[in-house]
Amino acid sequence: MGVAGTGKTTVGALLAEALNVPYAEADAFHPAANVAKMTAGTPLDDADRAPWLDAIGSWAAARRGQGGVVSCSALKRAYRDRLRAAAPDVFFLHLTGDRSLIARRMEQRPGHFMPPSLLDSQFATLEPLEDDERGAAVSVRLGPGTVTERALAAVRERNPVPAGP
Repeated sequence: MGVAGTGKTTVGALLAEALNVPYAEADAFHPAANVAKMTAGTPLDDADRAPWLDAIGSWAAARRGQGGVVSCSALKRAYRDRLRAAAPDVFFLHLTGDRSLIARRMEQRPGHFMPPSLLDSQFATLEPLEDDERGAAVSVRLGPGTVTERALAAVRERNPVPAGP
């Protein structure tokens, strides 16, 4: 989880590979209307996000007992609660970084439907993980390999995962 541009897709795919589980990109769960809205520079509202979160929750629920990694902004506690309602065992990795770092990264990814102009709305919406939520925060200041190693360590430390398929 985290704001746009933190590397959720990159780290998510690397983490899934390290855990030997399937990976899903949350952007693929957005209805076309959501993508069009974001492409136009309009932030999504909670009503826009509801069917998207439900689709992600269904994917996670189907992976229960088998494992899987899905990248999803999950910016608000209410969004994470909705995901937990579908998949109670979900573990959140919050990829964190300061606004200037994330803005630079977003500017370096041309062609993505999420424009850098929406970054402020992402940070304004963000509610970091709370102490009672299963998860961990990992800084994205270092490269994807180091971030993935730290994310994997956090998953294994706080949420033991069986080795192998």
